[in-house]
Amino acid sequence: MKQTEPDPNGLSDLLRENEELKRQIEALKRGNGGFHPSAEQQGWRPSSTAIWAILLFAIVLIVVAFLAGYRPLVTRRNLIAAEAHEEEQALQKVTVVEIRRSRDPHGIELPGSVQAITEAPILARADGYLQHRMVDIGDRVRVGQLLAEIEAPEVDEQIRQAKATLLQTHAAVDQASANYARGQSDEALAKVTADRWAALLTKGVVSKQENDRYQSEYRSASAATTALEKALAMARSNVGAAEANLARLDKVQSYRQVKAPFDGVITLRNVDVGALVNAGSTLLFRIAQISSLRTYVNVPQANASEVRDGQQARLSVPNLPGRTFTGTLARTANALDPASRTLLVEVYVPNPDGALLPGMYARVELTGGRAQEALRIPSDALIVRGEGTEVAVLQDRRTVHLQKVEVGRDYGDTLEVTAGLHEGDIIISNPGDVMREGLQVKPVSAEK
Repeated sequence: MKQTEPDPNGLSDLLRENEELKRQIEALKRGNGGFHPSAEQQGWRPSSTAIWAILLFAIVLIVVAFLAGYRPLVTRRNLIAAEAHEEEQALQKVTVVEIRRSRDPHGIELPGSVQAITEAPILARADGYLQHRMVDIGDRVRVGQLLAEIEAPEVDEQIRQAKATLLQTHAAVDQASANYARGQSDEALAKVTADRWAALLTKGVVSKQENDRYQSEYRSASAATTALEKALAMARSNVGAAEANLARLDKVQSYRQVKAPFDGVITLRNVDVGALVNAGSTLLFRIAQISSLRTYVNVPQANASEVRDGQQARLSVPNLPGRTFTGTLARTANALDPASRTLLVEVYVPNPDGALLPGMYARVELTGGRAQEALRIPSDALIVRGEGTEVAVLQDRRTVHLQKVEVGRDYGDTLEVTAGLHEGDIIISNPGDVMREGLQVKPVSAEK
């Protein structure tokens, strides 16, 4: 602070007044009673310069006193701050993270096996030799497409024999029909004759014995007609049997042409041209429908309640990195396997371009099964000791508290915590073995 210098004339006046006072005091000491001050000296008042000098001197004294008391205060404050800084520097620095619920869509991730929704073996339905083969493994086929032809000469012979038998049965029917017609005529004649002789008997013209003979002949003709009618029915049934046998052989002959039962891909070819095939036992091909595939997943008991029909699923395979396929949970077994304690789940996955193949290994993520996502912590935040699994939680932003937790699924870099923590808790990441209850630490945010 800059001080204002006093006026030199004012100081001279003060000095003169002081000299005058000194002389008067000396005169009084010598007993000079005749000394009388002048009128100017009797009415003396301090000048404005003297007043300013006195005020300036007082201000200087106040400033000096203030500085004398303020400097120790500042020094003490600096000392306290330095001690606090040293204490802060002495605390162990730890990285902390705030616990939040997962916001990503990941759900249960489990291994699965990809299979075709429809897969069928193609067996030979006719005995013979493989004459032609039109497809091989990997070929895509349409429903009704010709796959192979079987040469079966025995079937041709059986068909000719069946046709001849059918002609014979038709001839037998015609003969039985003619016999039946003749029997009806004989029966009608025998009836007329029996009626006439019965009328003559009532008039007494003929004897009773002669009438009985004609009545017996009528009954014999009627029985013969009934037998001929049954023979005609039998002949007609033989025609039906012969026609059915011929139709069967025609059907067997159609089996010589092996056709695809549905759209799909040939996954197995088991025979070559010229191979002998037997009906019902020789496997020719295996065909699979791959336009839509199904994946079987075994869900652990702990997560069985999180899956339901219609739930969305994402599927990925190792040989197609970066590509995912979306599917739908079609059905569950609704019962756990007592041996593995898992729930069998079937997921339908569309496969329009055929990128997925039956038999592939896949990773399946079932999403949307939980009403609320679980809490997750970094994997290195877990402390595993004899007391159990714990995490270091910060209380009052500085004090360590070891909290016991229950761990759920392991996601690699993060762990799911099912009990022991709450959303918003502050925990220490990678606490180390020196962490203990009540330890004072200096937290540093993981983001910083």
